[in-house]
Formats: sequence, C-alpha cells, structure tokens
Amino acid sequence: MFQVKKKHTRSFRRSLLAGLAAAAVLPAVSQAGPIIEFGENSSLQINYALQVWATNSSYTSATHDGSSTDVYLRRNRLTFSGQYNDYIGFYAQLESGNDSKAGNDDREIYYRDAYITLDYTDELRFIVGRFKNTFSRENLEACLEPLSLDRGDASYTPFAGSRDTGLAIWGNLSDAAFQYRVLVADGREGEVVPKKSPRVTTRLHWSALDPEYDYGYRGTYLGTRKILTFGVAYDFQADAAYDDYDQKTGIQDYKAWTADAFFEYPFKSGTYTLSAAYFDYGLGNAINKSPDPLLPTTTELEGFYVKAGYLLPNPVGPGRLQFFARHDGSEYQLPGGLLDRRVNAFGANYYINGQSLKITLEHREYDYANPHPSTPVLQDNYQTTLGLQFIL
Repeated sequence: MFQVKKKHTRSFRRSLLAGLAAAAVLPAVSQAGPIIEFGENSSLQINYALQVWATNSSYTSATHDGSSTDVYLRRNRLTFSGQYNDYIGFYAQLESGNDSKAGNDDREIYYRDAYITLDYTDELRFIVGRFKNTFSRENLEACLEPLSLDRGDASYTPFAGSRDTGLAIWGNLSDAAFQYRVLVADGREGEVVPKKSPRVTTRLHWSALDPEYDYGYRGTYLGTRKILTFGVAYDFQADAAYDDYDQKTGIQDYKAWTADAFFEYPFKSGTYTLSAAYFDYGLGNAINKSPDPLLPTTTELEGFYVKAGYLLPNPVGPGRLQFFARHDGSEYQLPGGLLDRRVNAFGANYYINGQSLKITLEHREYDYANPHPSTPVLQDNYQTTLGLQFIL
C-alpha cells in the first residue's frame, strides 16, 4: 500500500496507485517492484510475492491419523497495478496459491483480483471488478501483512470466498476519522439459488487515533502508527437458498453482521497490538432442513477471535522480533455440534526487512467440542508451521 498524510488533497492522487482498493496487499516498505511511467500521468508497477510454508500436522488426511509434513507455496502472486490518470487506477493480480499442498502440484494460474478504481475525492471513491468483499476486518487485512500466520475461518463469508465481483462505493469523512463502504456484488450464484438477487454489504469504522484511510487494513503496522479503530458491517442477500430444495419451497434470505476492534500503540517498551471481532451468520436455518447440496455449513455460524502481539523495541540481530497469540471460537448451528471448536495459536514473526522478507513460526491447536470418532480432521489436532515470505 502507501503512506498518505492526514491532509487528503488532490495533490497526492498520482501516488495512490491501486493500493486504495481491497486487494492492495503490499505495504509501502514492500513496494520495491519496478515502476514504468508513460504518458503524462500514467504508470505501471509490477510486484511479486511468495509465501512458502512447511507444516507438520498431527494427521495426514480425513482418513489417516498419522502425522505428516507438507511443504507448499501458500501464496504465489504476480501483481500489476498503476494509474491511468489522476483519477483512474487499476489492479490485476495473478495467483497460483497452495501449489504442492497435499501432493497437488502444478495448480492453475488465475486472476485473484482484477479491478478499476475511480478516486473522485477522498470522500467519494469507486471500485469496480473483482476484489475483496468489505465485510470482515480480518479478511480486509492484507494477507502479506498479518499479525498471526493467517486468518481465522469465521472471517470468511459463506459465499464467493474472500473476493466478490461488483461495485464498491467508499470514502473517508472528517479527516478520515470515519470511513464508509457500500458493496453491491454477485454473492451466491448458480442454478440452486431461488432468485438472483444482488449481495449488499455495508461497513463503517471510526478511528479514534491515527486514521486507517485505505480500503484494506493491516494486521500490524509494526509501530509506525497509533491505531484505535472500531468497525461494524452488515451483509445481506435476498432469496439465497431453499430450505426444501427438492420441493423448491421455503426461500430464505442470507443475513450476517460483525463488530470488530483494533488497537496498536508503540511505547518505549515495545509495540502492543490487540484485535478482536465477533461474527453472526444466518440463512433461516436452511442448513438444518433440506437445502441444496452446495449450501455451506457456515451459513449458520457464530464465531469470534481475539489476537495479541508484542514487537520488541530494539532489533534482534539483523531484524525485529514480534510475538503473537490468538484464540478463535466457532459454533455451528448443526445437530450434535460436530464442527464446534476452539483454536489456540501462538508464535513469532522475525522481520529481516519489514514485510518484504520475514520468517514466521506458529503452533496451532484445534479443540473440538464433540470430536468425530473416526475422522482425524474433526478430532483434536495440532499444526506447526514455519513460513518464509518474500516480496519484491
């Protein structure tokens, strides 16, 4: 992303590039890729990002309870971003993630993001194309700038994954103390959907200290800002599923809401980070009736997470050391509570060159409320991951 002074004027528009939009995942310290300038106000920047993970798990698969170790490319991205002129920007990201995971090699390359931005004023901005949906804070936190190794499951909405295709209107108010977003997107699609209605997502946040003025957030600012932000969001799609698919009756609407808070403050003793969120997803309890076979179990879910981090004030060797921990809870409204679980994780980030070159070690333990008697992946288990991140 980029650094912008609190005074938001037209004079800095040319430097905004495409980082104002949801999939702008690279921080200012990481934007080291080549920049090509052409025309009077046009530019193109190319970036590459790679995350290599080595994970040791207490199980191998859903039917094999022996431990396993897997080395794979968690994220592998090539990004093209820039400005067409003072107002219009663009962003395209090619992805081939999770390559070699569980022996699945040679994954296809696809467009994870592809969109155009129009920055009319700081109070009125537009994004059109495929980009991150604007519901949860953790989904909007750049996956190359997290606090812990990765996001929790409850941060992802049931439909369209982390991205969706549509139009977002957003802007900053009162010197970016307030930010609003409205997204109209595809949402759930296909022949199993009773009626094709648009998905509508709204989000509002208030920053009490330094503003978070980008469309995307960060999981940690590494002590470069003083942040206290509170956010709420609502997600809705009418006529998203039948509760009796065979009879084509009982049309239900999808509704979800979330509330979150983020705090990070640099003291002489180090930088402290605290973050938390609550999620409530619902679709008329269709999942417990006779829905279509494609309806996700996450359509009836209550979840939360709490994260904490501590960045040492002084370097350790050639880099900086940050410790973190998180606790996640998920309660699915399913018979027997089969998927209900708590997740505890702790680890450390070692920043050799900020987010551009870092090493992460995380240990994660899954505690199921009602473990499945014969499926290892639904029993108490652990995962220990060593990750390397490189950004150019």
